[in-house]
Amino acid sequence: MLTFHHQRPALAPVPPGPATLRLPYTTASALTARRMVRAKLTEWNLPHLIDDAELIMSELVGNAAKTGCQTSMMVGIRRATSDTVRLLVSDGSASLPVLIDAGPDAESGRGLALVDQLTHQRWGVTAWPRGKLVHATLAASTGA
Repeated sequence: MLTFHHQRPALAPVPPGPATLRLPYTTASALTARRMVRAKLTEWNLPHLIDDAELIMSELVGNAAKTGCQTSMMVGIRRATSDTVRLLVSDGSASLPVLIDAGPDAESGRGLALVDQLTHQRWGVTAWPRGKLVHATLAASTGA
């Protein structure tokens, strides 16, 4: 009698821990947030994501800095799954970001369109009683 044993696939390794920072509502906070993103993506051996992730984080932090909140924003990066990286920015404003079609002569309004393009429409907002969380997801590999 033949017996077949089904081997369970090995579980994917648990991604290294996330990083989170509390930053003031200033445009200078974007630099600190970009440095955090660069450090974590380097640690996770995902250097191909650094440029896009830094740009996305700059846009999200810049938008949060413009809300006029007076406390501090939270920024973070985490491996949502082994195939994705999620960038997070929370602020104390109930005003939700809106994706607009900025015309060729507009001086602003292209940031979320850029985030939308770089994430392949994988970004969103969660409203909270005291603000919101904006998240953007990048594929960790070209196949994800």
